Amino acid sequence: MPQTWEQTLQRTSIEHGLLCTFHEQIERLVRLTVAALVLDHEKRSFEQSLAPVVQKLLSCLQETYQHSEAVQSLSLEPVLAQLSTLGPLFRSDIEAALLDDPATSDPVEVMFCYPGFKAVSAHRIAHIFYRLHWPLLPRMIAERAHQETGIDIHPGAQIGSHFFIDHGTGTVIGETAIIGNRVTLYQGVTLGAKRFHRDQEGMVIKGEARHPILGDQVTVYSGATILGRIMIGEGSIIGGNVWLTESVPSKSRITQQQFVSHLFRDGGGI
Repeated sequence: MPQTWEQTLQRTSIEHGLLCTFHEQIERLVRLTVAALVLDHEKRSFEQSLAPVVQKLLSCLQETYQHSEAVQSLSLEPVLAQLSTLGPLFRSDIEAALLDDPATSDPVEVMFCYPGFKAVSAHRIAHIFYRLHWPLLPRMIAERAHQETGIDIHPGAQIGSHFFIDHGTGTVIGETAIIGNRVTLYQGVTLGAKRFHRDQEGMVIKGEARHPILGDQVTVYSGATILGRIMIGEGSIIGGNVWLTESVPSKSRITQQQFVSHLFRDGGGI
């Protein structure tokens, strides 16, 4: 029988010192992973330097979820193996920024100063923990990046290579969004859900695919809102402030032409 949320809280253990350790080790995890893999350190030395950090995070989780057999059985090896593969994706995101933004030609500037790169690199790390079913930690990594950059990417979102978010403030990417290769988003873009389905007891149904799919080489300009499980075809351009709830074919050019008003319920538009 499923636990109530009150019962779940009663079976967890979290206090200030543990929370501080979480935050400290997450900062180290992101910094060490990005720096080591962008600079192309050897896999063995990378895993050796990162293992103590991941072990501390695992210990924090196991202390928090003391009564969860699934959490107690988690191990480091799958995480370290998958984290070590992120280098090409990190470098592709830097390359995308250099290709798409005329304001910079410096990869170091992209690494240290661009909020889009910071948010996406944190997301790529969080997504690995999400896929491996580590609780809490993926969302903590995502929220740290959200607080720092103003870009909110759910760790479940699937994102291809050469992804660039320019400026980025206010951009939201939902849990089941799928983004192809060489996609560019600008600030204030929302890839959200149009509606949430509920069961007979009125509870939101979890895990449904409810966010957009963006094909390769799609560009979405600032303020655009794309809602629901719709497909944006390869090579399409979605103009600024567009409100889009229907799929569009490849190489579409969608611009704001008229005011459109819809009635949303049950969290629609979030």
